[in-house]
Amino acid sequence: MQSNQFKGVVVMLFTVLIWGGTFPVAKAALLTLDAFWMSSIRYSIAALVLVAVLCWREGAAALRYRGKLVAASFFGILGITGFSVLVFVGLARSSPEHAAIIMALQSPIAAFVHWALKGTRPANFTLGCVAVAILGVFLVISKGDPGNIVTGGSFVGDLLIFLGAMCWISYTIGAVSFPGWSALRFTTLTCLPGTVGIFAATAIATAAGHASVPAGATVIAVGWELAYLALLTVVLAVLFWNMAIGYLGALNTMLLGNLVPVVTFAIRILQGHRFQMIELVGAGLVVASLIANNLYLRGRVSGAAA
Repeated sequence: MQSNQFKGVVVMLFTVLIWGGTFPVAKAALLTLDAFWMSSIRYSIAALVLVAVLCWREGAAALRYRGKLVAASFFGILGITGFSVLVFVGLARSSPEHAAIIMALQSPIAAFVHWALKGTRPANFTLGCVAVAILGVFLVISKGDPGNIVTGGSFVGDLLIFLGAMCWISYTIGAVSFPGWSALRFTTLTCLPGTVGIFAATAIATAAGHASVPAGATVIAVGWELAYLALLTVVLAVLFWNMAIGYLGALNTMLLGNLVPVVTFAIRILQGHRFQMIELVGAGLVVASLIANNLYLRGRVSGAAA
């Protein structure tokens, strides 16, 4: 048992490091390659790898949709296309720390989505933690001055990132509509139509002049960033996440997952970015509130089990 817990912690820490580096790496690539083509190339690679892994783990028969093609396409376009395009187009107009801290709100936002869809009201403690987390995000984005939200130049980008987070939440919730499908199969069979959706969005953006076909030298110049975003963040980190859930359980895995913004901020500091104290306080409030809520939920689960 302790061996499994140790393995789970190690696997999850690697996941946190990978995801924590996602936005700094993507931001660097966006200086050379536009968000649409970056997403297309990223998911082209990831989709091929996921198909190969699924066939290896579950056999070629797992590639069949068995009447779920329409539903899988809907959630794939919503989650894969919507998330990737909105978040990375938004990141081009924002910053890695803003993206990381906004994406950290997914868990509390999901609680409100469940409340709206199923009428399950979150506990008062959870609502309090959500309020603190939102305050923290406000402090990071505004740097303590509400006027900075509009005049700071990142408002549109931050809004797009938030909408992308909403797409991912809906995608995650939609996984329950596929009973009997493993996490790997759900990821792969939604990734395929989602990737087609990204291709379509890229074609439209290119025709409209909002994106341009990159030269081969441009793609090569950001080759390691694309490899990181495709192989590490989409494939390896997702597999590690699922492994960690098996070893630690969902709540413990999510607890460690709350450290992703910490890694992002640390990377930005190593890159030479200097944060104002109010930004660090805001990030601390977000992480602390998410951890507090996670511990509270664990306590409720333990109490119910007893």
